[in-house]
Amino acid sequence: MIEETIAGVFAAGDCWGSLSALEVDGPGRLSVAGGELAVAASTFKITIGLEFFCQAAEGELDATERVVVSPAEASVGGQGLCITEDPVEISLRDVARLMLTISDNTATDVLIRRVGIERVKARLSGLGFTGFHLPGTTQHEFDTAARDAGFADWDTMAEAVRDATPSEEGEAMWQRVLTSPGMRPGRISSATADDMAALVRAVWRDEAGPAEACSNLRRMMGQQRLTRKIVTGFGSDVLVASKSGTVPGGVSNDVGVVTFPDGRRYAIAVLTRSLTPGAPTRDDVLGTAARVALDHLRTNGTTRSR
Repeated sequence: MIEETIAGVFAAGDCWGSLSALEVDGPGRLSVAGGELAVAASTFKITIGLEFFCQAAEGELDATERVVVSPAEASVGGQGLCITEDPVEISLRDVARLMLTISDNTATDVLIRRVGIERVKARLSGLGFTGFHLPGTTQHEFDTAARDAGFADWDTMAEAVRDATPSEEGEAMWQRVLTSPGMRPGRISSATADDMAALVRAVWRDEAGPAEACSNLRRMMGQQRLTRKIVTGFGSDVLVASKSGTVPGGVSNDVGVVTFPDGRRYAIAVLTRSLTPGAPTRDDVLGTAARVALDHLRTNGTTRSR
């Protein structure tokens, strides 16, 4: 059974995993634990991008509007607007680009505050997607995890880890955060693989919102620079547009659309969590699971679930 084969890929990679694959232009589908809620990590940023581009297409905001982002507004993160030393003037559209291409957390939080997390939830609900849990900004999530581990906020935790002597004490603090309730599905941003795959399928079919909005989201997902996961399972002649997500030492995800040279397209979501705390899932595990799933769909095209 194909489900057992994919479960075996995850087990061999020392991780729990869920996978959902859908033929974009046909009925083929495959789900392995796809209905189970999992930590979304940065793959949830697809939903923020969708709401932003929909509001722009519907005339509620101007994507070219320029905003100034101060270092004082920076969220936890190691790239883009998270690490600037001076105020940056940038268009909202390019804020979205930073969110989707380099997974900039500060950019994400700028957009969440602008479009409203309740509006994001309402749009997903209106599309029939109930497998999402979106509590708010990325900074809120980081602070929640730190508080659940006994610290005042994320910055306080990071300072304590950095200053810990010996270093093993700092590692123990970090592991406490990783295993805190704030890092569990349903507390941090979470989703099911089934709804993630169905959402990107709808985007690729112009069914998730105005065609202009879907087109803009597809284009920016195709520009992602963190493409080391699903894509590892395929050759250079296969196109992958995706949004990845990682929680250091625990979660590794990728969600997107794979297009083959013959034009057949498949939406796929692979969500994993390491079974060994602190040991990240190898990227090639996600790529292998994706390849096995899509090889099956391209050969059989049957509908299966587990």
